[in-house]
Amino acid sequence: MTNRTAKCMCGAVTLRLQGAEDTFSACYCDACQRWGGGPFRGVSVKTENLGVDGEAHVGIVQSSSFAERAFCTKCGSGLWYRLTAGQYVGSTSVPIGLLDDTSGLKMIREIFTDEKADVVSFSGERNTMTGEEVFALYAPKEE
Repeated sequence: MTNRTAKCMCGAVTLRLQGAEDTFSACYCDACQRWGGGPFRGVSVKTENLGVDGEAHVGIVQSSSFAERAFCTKCGSGLWYRLTAGQYVGSTSVPIGLLDDTSGLKMIREIFTDEKADVVSFSGERNTMTGEEVFALYAPKEE
């Protein structure tokens, strides 16, 4: 676990991640690819451990029934993906491209690999999950 800082492209929003994971995941779901133009690669931090400066410039959209995405309203940079329902509520993922320092980060997981574009590949071995496997693990269970 590491304390990290991050900022959007224009600097209007800065983030302080306390006790962030030293690992990250890549997501190939359709929503992530449309949001960022390619796979979303994010480092996780507990929502209560994410400090935000420049909140007046944070826009939020509910992107699914169990998650939201935040962006800078000045420059459009994606700021975070946050689970809002299900057993993993309280987890926020910040794009690694916003981090001021990425040293020590290691990719451990790729999800929605069944939606992955053929032109994208990362070296090394890690856990992989299809969309069906992801929904089975993370999506809220219907009662």
